Amino acid sequence: MRPVPEGDSVYQLARRLRFVEGCEVTHTSIRVPNYAVASFDGSRCRRVWPYGKHLFMQFDEQILHTHLKMEGTWAFHPAGTRWKKPGYTARVVLRLRSQALAARGFDEVELVGHSLGFVKVYDAAELEAHTGHLGPDVLGAQWEPQGRDEAVRRVLARPERSVGAALMDQTNLAGIGNEYRAEICFLCGVHPETTVAAVGEAGVDKLVDTSRALMWANKDSPLRVTTGVRRPGENGYVFGRYSKPCRRCGALIEKSTLGGDDPLAPGELERIIWWCPRCQPLLG
Repeated sequence: MRPVPEGDSVYQLARRLRFVEGCEVTHTSIRVPNYAVASFDGSRCRRVWPYGKHLFMQFDEQILHTHLKMEGTWAFHPAGTRWKKPGYTARVVLRLRSQALAARGFDEVELVGHSLGFVKVYDAAELEAHTGHLGPDVLGAQWEPQGRDEAVRRVLARPERSVGAALMDQTNLAGIGNEYRAEICFLCGVHPETTVAAVGEAGVDKLVDTSRALMWANKDSPLRVTTGVRRPGENGYVFGRYSKPCRRCGALIEKSTLGGDDPLAPGELERIIWWCPRCQPLLG
């Protein structure tokens, strides 16, 4: 299966895009109706950073806030050259220049965000209002100890909820997507439909700590690995492996769906879950 963008993907993307810091914007084109007239022209990029699955760029006193969702990508090209992706998929186009780019032989470059899941532009003073609902960033510098403890507290606050839904809820902890959820639950021996109450505080501790350890181990790697084996096709335990034998016990991996029906989480989507019926018994 195609790797889906999760917190580690955005962490790596932000690092690749840090060349934008210090650049002056010479032209802005935001192809989203709500922000079609927004412009960063004449401003400089002060900072590029990730938070969970979200990417932020600050241009003077304005924030460009984007999310890849499932299909989003960013690309840059020497200004005036042909893009590798169709123009109709572009949601953000920024033309940039800087002394550092000139030293590398580029008068100007174009940074293009294709098929972005969402695009927002707002004043830097409004950042907290747009992001305050998010839980601690699993890859954030503030994870230990306060972020980790806050994530555990938020998950435990709804004991009736499934651990699979709780891990994917970005208001609990930010950065985990469907692939990591599947692999974290397998490594902890927990069926994703098991309730928070059934695993208890010790179980939630283990799930949250495994989330951090697994994502941290992959934060610099282009290939997401949970098995310890870097060969493609052998790098995961259960994600996308329906009806294939469990790498530990040989039982056939099962799949179903989870989510999308929680009245207390109106934005929650129904997503596929995978598990080993022998290694991950459903508790309760």
